[in-house]
Amino acid sequence: MAAMALVLGMAIDANVLINERVREELRNGASPQAAIHAGYDRAWATIIDSNVTTLIAGLALLAFGSGPVRGFAVVHCLGILTSMFSGVFFSRGVVNLWYGRQKKLKGVSIGTVWRPDSGNQVSTS
Repeated sequence: MAAMALVLGMAIDANVLINERVREELRNGASPQAAIHAGYDRAWATIIDSNVTTLIAGLALLAFGSGPVRGFAVVHCLGILTSMFSGVFFSRGVVNLWYGRQKKLKGVSIGTVWRPDSGNQVSTS
């Protein structure tokens, strides 16, 4: 159960990173499709770094642990690999399927994008 909770947290973290990178690109004035593309590209390195680090820890637990610790490590490693796949590849495919078919995308349903320089909020839905 603990390994599943940890993996769930890592998967949520990956999606939050992607979402915030897309918002950052929208704040900087990028078009919605360019913001999606740049957001996924910019979040990739951070997601890989955090997942590889926890995967190394899981492999160390698998190699040196015994009993329940090894069970935790197996669930943890499998969960990290599947969350990396679903968090980056699957979600990017769904977003490209949803927004990519539109030729002139006017906005992204990502919520309100705050622009700190003018103090105004711009709704992009």
